[in-house]
Amino acid sequence: MTRSDSPTYLLGELAERIGARLIGDAGRRVNGLATLRDAGPDQVAFLANRAYLKDLPATRAAAVLLHPQHGEACPVARLELDNPYLGYAALSRLFDPLASRAPGGVHPSAVVDPSATLGARVDVGANAVIEAGVSLGDDVVIGPGSVVGADTAIGAGTRLHANVTVCHGVIIGQRVILHSGCVIGGDGFGFAHDGARWHKIAQLGGVVLGDDVEVGSCSSIDRGALGDTLIGNDVKIDSQVQIAHNVQIGDHSALAGCVGIAGSTKVGRHCMLGGGVGLSGHLTICDGVQVTGMSLVTNSIHEPGVYSSGTGAMKNTQWRKNAVRFKQLDDIAKRLSRLEKGSDG
Repeated sequence: MTRSDSPTYLLGELAERIGARLIGDAGRRVNGLATLRDAGPDQVAFLANRAYLKDLPATRAAAVLLHPQHGEACPVARLELDNPYLGYAALSRLFDPLASRAPGGVHPSAVVDPSATLGARVDVGANAVIEAGVSLGDDVVIGPGSVVGADTAIGAGTRLHANVTVCHGVIIGQRVILHSGCVIGGDGFGFAHDGARWHKIAQLGGVVLGDDVEVGSCSSIDRGALGDTLIGNDVKIDSQVQIAHNVQIGDHSALAGCVGIAGSTKVGRHCMLGGGVGLSGHLTICDGVQVTGMSLVTNSIHEPGVYSSGTGAMKNTQWRKNAVRFKQLDDIAKRLSRLEKGSDG
């Protein structure tokens, strides 16, 4: 394998890396990925969604990653895999320029407290701040302008992009990715009211992120009021997500953009929350639950499955008529109950 500004691979190498069956020239060299429509003769394309099957006959790619059932329709070399989307994920990491970048060490403008412990090959970007008692594992990357608060521990291979804030006393596992603007360990929303004004409750807990977690840009994970906010292994959190204090999220769950989870709610393993989902506080969501986009969950869920709430978009005139009927539902139910009792008599 040779490297320049962009990594290059032989098709045979790629097939071996992802466990695909190659039909074509194993010695053909490629240097990137692209869509079926946009790929050039030195790039690999992929087909994982039948909606793009129409673009396959005209592709100019060097090779296409696809399911064996579409192999005969492919006009170029092909990499056959039963799960082409999973194979695409593996290829994308191989061609990621960030993955191939050599560590730059500690930038002269970075501020690193003398009591901090830095592992091997740590990269600290310009104007980053590493406070007292921080521990950074091997191959950690701290992006420009990021702040790592006191007594925080960050595991090996974790990457903070530019302008990430990790507050004090946070524990972050290995191979975690934190995108720009996210805040890990800010104060939870805790206040007591005396009848006239609010009094702040100090947030004394922390945040624990497991291994292989990814948090999108401008998302917030609040520290616990007393115990810790807990995010399990392999949890994927999209951008602009709010996770309140003392929430627990089980391993391998995924949260799409603009999800909001109120305090002390527990989400199980292998759960999926669609965009804009809201979970009220102090709920328990069992393993294997999928909540579709824009749903509001106000009660605990104890059985796996797909859950939805709300109504889909419709013409405003129809919605207005339905909104009037919504207000009448209670009266209609009472009248129906009286009618049923009358017929029973």
